[in-house]
Amino acid sequence: MKNALIIAIVTAICAITIAIGGDKGMSLVEADTHAEDMWKEAQEANKAKLSAMWESRCMKYGEYSMPFDVKVYGETPKKGRSLYISMHGGGNVPAHVNNQQWNNQKLLYQPAEGVYIAPRAAVDDWNMWFRPHIDTLFAMLIQSAVAELDVNPNKVYLLGYSAGGDGVYRMAPRLADHWAAASMMAGHPGEASPVNLRNIGFMVWMGENDSAYNRNVLAVEYGKKMDSLYNEDPKGYIHQTNIVKGCGHWMNRVDTAAISWLKEFKREPYPTKVVWRQESSNLRDCFYYLQVPIEEAAPGKELIVEYDGNSFNIIKSDYKNFSILLNDKMVNLSQRVIVKHNDRIIFKGKVARDVKIIQESIEKRMDPEYIFCSKVNVII
Repeated sequence: MKNALIIAIVTAICAITIAIGGDKGMSLVEADTHAEDMWKEAQEANKAKLSAMWESRCMKYGEYSMPFDVKVYGETPKKGRSLYISMHGGGNVPAHVNNQQWNNQKLLYQPAEGVYIAPRAAVDDWNMWFRPHIDTLFAMLIQSAVAELDVNPNKVYLLGYSAGGDGVYRMAPRLADHWAAASMMAGHPGEASPVNLRNIGFMVWMGENDSAYNRNVLAVEYGKKMDSLYNEDPKGYIHQTNIVKGCGHWMNRVDTAAISWLKEFKREPYPTKVVWRQESSNLRDCFYYLQVPIEEAAPGKELIVEYDGNSFNIIKSDYKNFSILLNDKMVNLSQRVIVKHNDRIIFKGKVARDVKIIQESIEKRMDPEYIFCSKVNVII
């Protein structure tokens, strides 16, 4: 009886939280119209803000400047171009060495179609591709490419060689909601976990004799971790591990085959299951359609949610409260939404469309696929 009362109280709190959001009676057509108008306005403003940096081929954020090279291949498909962000090797070496590696990366991969961007790391250090500023700089780069070159935001790919491969190991899971797929070449995984990779394609390329820092052994182990994740959850974790016979750190361009593999993937912005583990090098408050209070975020904290139609199931939550963001592409907002935790219903009811949530999601994500109009505030 006591548990039932607690559940009823929590459900009522959730319902009250949603009901006071405003714009309770906004229709699907009204929400779509607001979203379209707000997106156009926001994109134009963001394009104007970033245009000078795009034209100068150097993104700037705070004290960091990231030059980048752009090459465009093939004709523009009807649904927009692909985008490949390709990170160079080097690391904690003199600047001229990293410059040389950057120049090599500019020509290392050549897709038949797409925008190929090779950024130059903003710092010269071993962790240059996964410091906290990289998240913002990569987001700016993607937003500019979408606005300037008609890139499809669901066809963005990440790859990198050597120190760039280190970056792929970290940035692919950290920003998994940005990518369709990623490919790691000759890098070191460090402490990175692959659990966030559930909804993107992921490749590993490693020379069998690339023994520096134990890279070759760790690549095989990483592949086995991906195998295990796939076996436990075969609807996700699509991956491929390639250990190149007879090669050391340089793989004689065999790894260029990654491009044809990557291009077959498209991002799913609203996957039916999200596995989100906070990474130690940078904390985030949003991931796909999930949002947590940033003050509660901490390295290693996990949140796992799945949904089928209008029914959501919280498999695991290390958070006391979080939000599930919604739109009419995901669910039918004309019908009730159900949220369960440990097989018990903690919310059941209709969720209002709210123009404020549309505005907030556009400003926060600047991604046309992550425009939400409703949310359920979950209390665990």
